[in-house]
Amino acid sequence: MNITQTILKPIALAAGLHASAQARAFLRAHRRTAQVQRRVLMDLVRRHRDTDFGRDHGFERIAGVDDFRSAVPVRGYEQLEPYFQRVREGRFGALLPAGQPVLMFSRTSGATGRPKHIPVTPEFLAHLRRGWNIWGRLALRDHPRAWLRPIVQISSPLREADSPTGLPCGAVSGLLARTQKRIVRRMYGVPAVVAGIQDAIVKCYVILRCAAGRDVAFIVTANPSSTIQLIETGQDHAQRLIRDLADGTLTPPGPLEEAVRRELRFRRHPALARRLERDIRRDGALLPRHLWKPAFLANWTGGTLGLYLPRLRGLFDNVPIRDVGLLASEGRFSVPMRDGTAAGVAEIQGNFLEFIPADQHDQADPPTRLAHEVEIGQEYFLVVTNCAGLWRYNLDDRVRVVDRLGDSPVIEFLCRGVRTANITGEKLTERQVVEAMQLACHDSGLSCERFVAQGVFARPPYYQLRLDDQDQRRASLLAAALDQQLQGVNVEYAAKRRGGRLGPVCPLLLSPGHLEQAQQQLLRQRGGRLEQYKHQYLLTEVITEPGDSAEPSPKACQEHYG
Repeated sequence: MNITQTILKPIALAAGLHASAQARAFLRAHRRTAQVQRRVLMDLVRRHRDTDFGRDHGFERIAGVDDFRSAVPVRGYEQLEPYFQRVREGRFGALLPAGQPVLMFSRTSGATGRPKHIPVTPEFLAHLRRGWNIWGRLALRDHPRAWLRPIVQISSPLREADSPTGLPCGAVSGLLARTQKRIVRRMYGVPAVVAGIQDAIVKCYVILRCAAGRDVAFIVTANPSSTIQLIETGQDHAQRLIRDLADGTLTPPGPLEEAVRRELRFRRHPALARRLERDIRRDGALLPRHLWKPAFLANWTGGTLGLYLPRLRGLFDNVPIRDVGLLASEGRFSVPMRDGTAAGVAEIQGNFLEFIPADQHDQADPPTRLAHEVEIGQEYFLVVTNCAGLWRYNLDDRVRVVDRLGDSPVIEFLCRGVRTANITGEKLTERQVVEAMQLACHDSGLSCERFVAQGVFARPPYYQLRLDDQDQRRASLLAAALDQQLQGVNVEYAAKRRGGRLGPVCPLLLSPGHLEQAQQQLLRQRGGRLEQYKHQYLLTEVITEPGDSAEPSPKACQEHYG
């Protein structure tokens, strides 16, 4: 234990005791899930009774769970947006009780292309922090050698835009980092200001420069592709990094905001520079083990993001990977209890959770089950009520119940919605793809009546645009126009394109009439009338095999219609 760890040990012990108490309370709560959930709901209803939403939905008459379900329908963000818009304009009472200021808006892409803005209050922030404390305490229980060692967090900036009243709109992870306890901030290997760097490659390089020479315990980020990009940036600029370490300088491969540069100071590490040079010469590339000996990695592992795990394990010599849980701008909804699984126990202390059976998701008023009523092995869509102003909000996340902890479900994330593609966090919906194609055709003067888009897992991943066409030049122009419009209708897609985590849309020419033939064959096999079927423009399965990108057969395409 070094001198810094010795000095911080008493403070860390106190913080650890607090987190341990929270973890014990969390685990006890699952012995009486129904009672805990009812208490959470009725407390929320009582405190929000005098909000606009509470008055509009008769909260004063709600005496239990059944009353609540009768008074408030299951809805998506579009239906709740008028209330959220009032909050953005400074009329907090639309959704929030008196005395709850808004610190920022957690911002992410919406199904319609307009970003969602979720108000972050001190209460909501406290729930998020408690969830992270519980997650961290359980992770450190399993990885004690990570205790009191630096953490590398890859996060997005707190302020990406401003609300009409000047409040920051961005990533709540940025606010969590800035308001973290001093003992935890001392453990961050990278200053919080680095999160605001706009250029993704420059940002990765600066993170590497800050963390090189630190005894990093683990790297935490939402998306595993971010950790991969961090290492690949180091490999692409290894000699630059060696020079900076030797000279105590910072020369990123691109412009760096002056405000960020002023916050950063570096010492010379000539011995580390020489060692890195030897290691790279021996192994042929910069590898994580040349820099750190992490106890584990922390990121999402569910859904299509599992495609990144073989590459991540290969880079990090099979270090354990722990899922960070089902997290969104709307809150935390699960806490993983062990490594190597995307499943986590439902977070029932900060949310009132309901579950729509997957086969009934498309009903106008879908039935829901409560947390203690769901069945192991079944799939559901998550419905959330919490202090962020979300009331029976259809999160549109599909989960599978894989186990129980006491009376609560252990849930595994599967995918976003029934027609949402997500290679690296962009959450691209079929509606957005169709809207973007309409705009692309209008702006380019081209036409496209039928197409199919599908994600391809490559380096970098990209979306393939399949067209019934024989004109390669026209197809390339249309693909480029679609790529540009997708960046306009989906802010996450735009961010991933800017950051190099998604490549441009790539056209694939099919034989004329190919897609029409696939649909007709499907109709003959299933029976029925043409008007009963809808062409599916976005396929949610990701192409993973090199051979899959060849021209698909009608049989391969037809499985995705209906």
